[in-house]
Amino acid sequence: MGKSALELVAEANSMLNVISVEEAQSLIGNLDVVFVDVRDPDSVAETGIIPKGINAPRGLLEFYADPEFEAFHKPELDPEKHIVVTCGLGGQAALSGKALKEMGFKNVSNIEGGMAAWTEANAPTEDFDG
Repeated sequence: MGKSALELVAEANSMLNVISVEEAQSLIGNLDVVFVDVRDPDSVAETGIIPKGINAPRGLLEFYADPEFEAFHKPELDPEKHIVVTCGLGGQAALSGKALKEMGFKNVSNIEGGMAAWTEANAPTEDFDG
């Protein structure tokens, strides 16, 4: 058998900066930081999104990040900015962050514990309507 899902996530996290909720909160408002939530839009709508964050579902992230896909590309996904990725618990964000690193994004972080940890810490969110 090949690698397990846990092994893939651990490998992905080893390529990223894994930051705490507190560290991530200190980055809110920094114009050189982009928060990217890779959950599906319904999940994001349930809990809200990190202030000024963007939603780029895991299945579309690479297309949103690639300027060659003009119909999908989100210019906020700038490879020169610090990209902070989150998901429900951290696994999808780790895999997403690894993909972004492989696409040439230089500074990518994953929030430890994902939005579950964010919510538990009563960190700020804003409404998301998809």
